[in-house]
Amino acid sequence: MPPPRTRGTALRQRLADLRGPDVPAKALDARALAALAANPGCSRRAILDGAGVNKAALADALGSPSAFGQSQFALTRGNAFEAKVKADGGADLLRLVHEKLDPRADPPTGASVPDLSAIGPEGRTARTGLALREAGRAAGTWTLLDHPMLALDVAGSPAFLEPDAVVVHPDGSWTVVEIKSFPLLDGSADPAKVGAAARQAAVYVLALEAVAARLDPAPRVRHRVLLVCPKDFSNLPAASAVDIRKQRAVTRRQLARLTRIEDIADALPEGTCFSPELPPERLTAAVEAVPAAYAPECLAACELAFHCRDRSRAAGAVTALGRPVRAELGGLATVEDVLAAARGEAGDPDDPAVAALRRAARLRDEALGAMCR
Repeated sequence: MPPPRTRGTALRQRLADLRGPDVPAKALDARALAALAANPGCSRRAILDGAGVNKAALADALGSPSAFGQSQFALTRGNAFEAKVKADGGADLLRLVHEKLDPRADPPTGASVPDLSAIGPEGRTARTGLALREAGRAAGTWTLLDHPMLALDVAGSPAFLEPDAVVVHPDGSWTVVEIKSFPLLDGSADPAKVGAAARQAAVYVLALEAVAARLDPAPRVRHRVLLVCPKDFSNLPAASAVDIRKQRAVTRRQLARLTRIEDIADALPEGTCFSPELPPERLTAAVEAVPAAYAPECLAACELAFHCRDRSRAAGAVTALGRPVRAELGGLATVEDVLAAARGEAGDPDDPAVAALRRAARLRDEALGAMCR
């Protein structure tokens, strides 16, 4: 008689069924996790990411292909730059860490670079944890972990994350390193790109803190990460220390607000599947069975954004106008409700949002009347 399935095994099977038969899971990386944390009310993205659904392929099958993602040229350039930064045992990388984050420590000569290879993400995660413990015991030395594997619980499901590098300082503290291909021009970079890198690094810091919490004594995970980019328009590495305390706090709070993936999956109709091989009508019905929380910011962060935008516009949802507008309108959820309230045809006159809309409508009518006279 086979042993009974555990709840975790049943959930994994349920998520595999949602992907479709023989469809491999798409790993949930830190970039996707940061975007998910920025929109914790979107159950649609939570279940699709949790199930490992390829949202780009899903968007194509729905007839709303997305241009979201990096070009192949950018990926190739980024990989070449990362290889240059980590050449010679990471000498340049460790020099930048020492210079920007820990100048009082002894210079990093002869640093340890442990082998982190193992079978599967679980094996690599365990090997990373062992390497971090061993590095902590080697007091007074530098250690570079190249592409370690970390695990972070996201809405009751583990996400395996792979930062570019983690450095263990001589004092035993840990630093996350992010290597990007956008340039540092005169010591500064595009604020939007730096912000995205900081949010991504915050996810890695949270995962590292989970590892540190299991050690005694717990090592310190530094709240300043190292952002390494090409200097000006060259291929030479330059670096900047980025304080991610704010991004870490926001990401932690938003991840805690996520509805458990298990609860979302249990609420879906029996037989729901998101395989791109399904007929368009059935696939659309499956996607629409999960509520979304669309906002214009999704266009820069989610492959399904065009599909959700079309649906939001068709429903006249005010979320399509942006979160600030949605927040100002209170209980008015559709554009039709807003216009009716402004015309005085609906809405509670004591509602501040309704009162503001009616006043704005009066001012508009007065301005138009003055122009016509």
